Amino acid sequence: MLIFVMIMQKRSSKGRKTSPRKRSGASKKECPMFVGRVQMTREGYIFVIIDGQDDDVFVKAPKTRHALHGDTVRVAVTRQKAGDKRREGEVVEILERSQKPFVGYYHTVGAQAWVLMQSKTMPYDIQVDAEAAAALGAQAGMKVAAVVDHWERREPGPWGHLTDVLGVPGDNDTEMHAILAEFNLPYRFDPEVENAADKISDEITEADLKGRKDFRNTFTFTIDPADAKDFDDALSFKPLPNGNYEVGVHIADVSYYVRPGSPVDKEARERGTSVYLVDRTVPMLPEKLCNKLCSLRPHEEKLVFSAVFEMTPKAEIRSRWIGRAVINSDYRLNYDQAQEIIEEKATDAEPKLVEAIQTLHKLATILKQNERKNGAIDFDRPEMKVEVDEKGKPVRVYQKISKEANWLIEEFMLLANRTVAEFVATGGQMNGVPQKNAKTFVYRVHGEPNEIKLENLYTFAKGFGYRIPTEQQGGHATAKTLNQLLESAKGKPEFAALENLALRAMAKACYSTDNIGHYGLAFKFYTHFTSPIRRYPDLMVHRLLALYLDGAESRKKDKFEEECRYASERELVAADAERTSTKYKLVEFMMDKIGEEYDGHVSGITEWGMYVEIEPTKIEGMISVRDIKSDFYEFDEPRYRLVGKRRHKQFCLGDPVRIKVKSANLEQRLLDYELVEPAAPAEQASEVGREETGAPVAPVARKRKRR
Repeated sequence: MLIFVMIMQKRSSKGRKTSPRKRSGASKKECPMFVGRVQMTREGYIFVIIDGQDDDVFVKAPKTRHALHGDTVRVAVTRQKAGDKRREGEVVEILERSQKPFVGYYHTVGAQAWVLMQSKTMPYDIQVDAEAAAALGAQAGMKVAAVVDHWERREPGPWGHLTDVLGVPGDNDTEMHAILAEFNLPYRFDPEVENAADKISDEITEADLKGRKDFRNTFTFTIDPADAKDFDDALSFKPLPNGNYEVGVHIADVSYYVRPGSPVDKEARERGTSVYLVDRTVPMLPEKLCNKLCSLRPHEEKLVFSAVFEMTPKAEIRSRWIGRAVINSDYRLNYDQAQEIIEEKATDAEPKLVEAIQTLHKLATILKQNERKNGAIDFDRPEMKVEVDEKGKPVRVYQKISKEANWLIEEFMLLANRTVAEFVATGGQMNGVPQKNAKTFVYRVHGEPNEIKLENLYTFAKGFGYRIPTEQQGGHATAKTLNQLLESAKGKPEFAALENLALRAMAKACYSTDNIGHYGLAFKFYTHFTSPIRRYPDLMVHRLLALYLDGAESRKKDKFEEECRYASERELVAADAERTSTKYKLVEFMMDKIGEEYDGHVSGITEWGMYVEIEPTKIEGMISVRDIKSDFYEFDEPRYRLVGKRRHKQFCLGDPVRIKVKSANLEQRLLDYELVEPAAPAEQASEVGREETGAPVAPVARKRKRR
């Protein structure tokens, strides 16, 4: 206990300044003022992120006025040099305290209790009421989640309350729940929501079928991952007498069961999306809906929203129909089973199923080729997968490669998504011409790449000898250049670096009521229609589509634009949580491999070191410049490389290296490597062409990429 008191005294006196300096009211009136959201660092200083602006405002710890991570504040810009984008300021007012929980360890001293922080974004411990914490079941040393209620000016630290007792540190459930709490994501449904879901009838009556097209006798099947339970899409297939095919894309009609404003709807909207951690799924909808009532399970009648096409053998669309329907799926396949049929290895498969899948595969291949011709960018990156045992312990890390069965399904989902979007945008004309006063709709949009970052990529590529067209580019021409560059680099050491920089140049896809198209897919019209079980925007799309098919007037754009912004935010939060759980399991996987050596390549460079992905798992760790003993290395930012001061050796993106695993910090989810020796070609690769080009390549972002 005495040690804890000493630690607390040390934490309070070292690097934990709490009283902001006095402000000069007169001078602040002349400073530019902005409202933004706080991003905090472990050291106590903050960055204020302002909507609509690329550059943030830096605030030193003494000038934060006790603002914490996630708070909304008013900030005054007090310093900015001419020609310098960097701005410095001070917080003038805390407008709203964040209700996002912080995760830490529960400790008590006498009648007092604290949550000790181990967070990158919270450097201050939170004092809480010991009696209230005990009532929740908190015990010393447990991981807990706490929200800050207030931090008065003269108080030494923030006060708050516990929102959850997560459990014993190191336990798999505790750690996964801690990640969910860190991102303010729920891992259970309130009884009110569960009860509301339970009251929804399982039976399909004649009234439910009224106005629906009947596909119950049409050959239908699903293809999903082997461990999937929520089957929200199915394909139907029927050869036609004229030699064409009827292909149906059938999507679970969630909107029929989840009514606007209901407890289930409010909870789904709040969550925004299902979250897929390494060892579990946190669903958007209660289990009765996502795994039972709305799941398109075989040999069960299911209500669906469908897009049905008449297609020629050359994948030309002769007609299309969109509307509500009913199906009865004949088969539930996983991707491996479908792949065996495509590869003609499934000797015991029913001929009708073989014909359907092999024909759909041929059609999907043509659709995919057409997209590429139209300018779609092909980032076909393997997906990192972590296999865990029944206790959640990682036992294998591997790269999952997408095969024909995967993109068979993907191509028909893309077809349905763009067809629905074009139907609404063109007022049902399907002529490729958007109406000026088109009805309000939710689109999935993706803007053009950042020109400066593209130029950085091209300059970097030229250093490897790739020829880049010098004429002014844009749109289709840019996409063609990117595809040609990546195709030329496949299988070469620099491919990963080039692909990372190309991804870095891409805009982020999001939801909007303004249809600007989808650059990455080269679609003029695009939406998300095919996953209403796990994405709330798809549910909004279904509702709007149903209204417009019934002849309803357009809905208010402002309301749906606000919903789009919120849904885009929830998507990013979910992606961050998913990446964090993966990172946790990767570090856990490497904990018994300290001292082992691996080959790898440089995947990122910063002023403090370089990131390396090791083979064959692609697990990334950091080599600190301080740990490279052969020389003193400096970050050459304009050329984006590390250069030794004495021997002038360079480390650049894509360079092969050999590393030893130095440490694995599970709490901070950090992996440290140390350099053993560069692989033989490294020095040559770093010297060919790059010295002359001076490529000012921007750092590789370690952020989400979703389309």
